[in-house]
Amino acid sequence: MWGTFNASNSALLLIDHQVGTMKLIKTMPLEVAKKNTLALAKVAKALNMPVVLTSGTENSFQGPLMPELKDILPEAYAARISRGGAVNSWEDADFRAAVEKTQRRNLIMAGVTTDVCLYSPAISAREAGYQVQAVIDASGSPFEVSEELARRRMERAGVILTATTTLIAELARDWSRPEGAALLQILTHDLPSIDNPPI
Repeated sequence: MWGTFNASNSALLLIDHQVGTMKLIKTMPLEVAKKNTLALAKVAKALNMPVVLTSGTENSFQGPLMPELKDILPEAYAARISRGGAVNSWEDADFRAAVEKTQRRNLIMAGVTTDVCLYSPAISAREAGYQVQAVIDASGSPFEVSEELARRRMERAGVILTATTTLIAELARDWSRPEGAALLQILTHDLPSIDNPPI
């Protein structure tokens, strides 16, 4: 039975949202994936949720994490896990240790590419006993077929697929609360416009 995700029991994991790797997203407009990723970062900041950022081989074509993440989450950015060559971030001991340090069993995850960066750690985290929601519109893939197959694999493993708007509403719970009002501001000002739908 799945429990409710809220600010006090959840952590946000953003995986490999690097300036070079972002260019691999072809299944949705790049700006949409970028805006949704940054909105997730702003939500975590507004709710004082723990955040784990990770990047892979920043000195190659992947490049550094999006600079906006440094502006929004300077402490998480400074503490980011810079992996060597591990494709599945869950297999990196430092990344797992950072997740464990949050002491949260509900993980909200987005990876720059669904078919490489997101699906494997999401499945591994489920196998390790965590509840996982994968934010699909803050991720993308080079090809529709790899995107679809990665989504199917995650669902079969018990990962819940969600979208940024849905997740924000779930975490807000009540728009009249101070936290709800802050999230409503993000929802109405930071997400892609309805003229440019996320999926």
